[in-house]
Order: sequence, then structure tokens, then C-alpha cells
Amino acid sequence: MTQNTDRTITRRDFLRSASVAAGFFVVPGAFAEELMRATLNRTAWVTEGPFYPDKLPLDSDNDLIIVNDSVTPAVGEITHVGGRLLDARGDPIKNAMVEIWQVDHNAIYLAERDSKRTGFDPNFQGFGRFQTGWSGAYRFRTIKPVPYPGRLAPHIHFKIKTPGRDPWTTQLYIKGYPGNQRDGIYRGIGNAEAQESVTVDFAPIKDSRIGELAAKFDIVLGFTAET
Repeated sequence: MTQNTDRTITRRDFLRSASVAAGFFVVPGAFAEELMRATLNRTAWVTEGPFYPDKLPLDSDNDLIIVNDSVTPAVGEITHVGGRLLDARGDPIKNAMVEIWQVDHNAIYLAERDSKRTGFDPNFQGFGRFQTGWSGAYRFRTIKPVPYPGRLAPHIHFKIKTPGRDPWTTQLYIKGYPGNQRDGIYRGIGNAEAQESVTVDFAPIKDSRIGELAAKFDIVLGFTAET
């Protein structure tokens, strides 16, 4: 993994407008048709784990590779993660807060920085959040997750906060990663269908000059949203 010094998408551009990858997640058309054809399976719940940040960073937007107005991006493979938050009927869930957190390229969580002091990437935000609108869509720009000691399956943590309900958590995994089935938490998710619900392709974005990836992750919760 190399540090990106020729960014084609600035932090301001990312926050203000849809990128190529984000458009893939939310624009009607082929994606909407694919969603309608798909079998609607509930996304598996996965434990929150011990590393949710004790103190949230001042910058907690949905662009994790740039902190505040820094000109230095985080090290790692830039990845656009997005999709839609849906209820049990497939209807979008609006006004929900989607939070993510993960290790940096050196396998250090934001919550560990005070204890480890050195070795972490100060240019990686480590945590982000996004509030869904009418379509239930969410999107983040982050890095492709890496494994860390004790976890053989790279992953991104998700916490979903919806009005009037307890927070709900899951983890997103990389399809085809060899360490998945040797990871205790991944194996404990359940049957193959449950594992598949939290495992997606991290696919190269066509024509990206800097090798960006895209991961489409639709999250289906087990309740019916109020209208």
C-alpha cells in the first residue's frame, strides 16, 4: 500500500458532490434494478467489539482519509464504501446515523492511540458518520481494511442508530479474503448465508487514476420502518 499524493478527489469535492464510486451506490438505474431483483436477506448482526472510540474525534464526517483541512491523506488503498439502509420490506430507512470505525494501515484503532503513542497514522480519521436521507443511502471514503493481531479477517465496524431503537452493530468483510474462515468472529456469525450478508467485493473503480476501490454494502435491518 502506498500513500496517495495525487488525489483526484479532494475532501471538499467528496463532501459536496457525488464521486464516481458514490454514484454507483445511489443513482437510480442499473443499481436500483439489481436491488429489486435481489433476494432481501437480513444483514447479520456482529458484535461491536472493544474498540469503539472512547472520545469521538472533532472531525467525524464521512471522509476518513483526510482529517480536517489537511493536505496529507491517510496511507492505504482508498475505498468508497456505500449502499442503502433498508427495513425488512426493502423500504429505505431515513434519518438514521450510520457510523463506521476501523484500524489504520498499521492496524491501530483510534481508541488505541493514547496507549500506543507511536506507530499510528495521524492522517487517518479512524471514525466517521453519515445520516441517511430519503433514499436510505450512505457513503464513506476510507481505506481498505487490514488484519490486526487477534483478528485474521480485515473488517470495518458499523453501528446503526435509528430513532427510538437501540443501536445495532455489524462488521463488513472482504469477499474472498483467505483469513475470513480462520477468524473466530467471522466463523461465529452463523451459516453461509449470514456470512455472505456481511461479505462484499472490494472492486477496482474503472478509470480511477489512483487505484480506488468500491464496496457496495446494503444493510437490511429486521424491522419495518414507520412511514
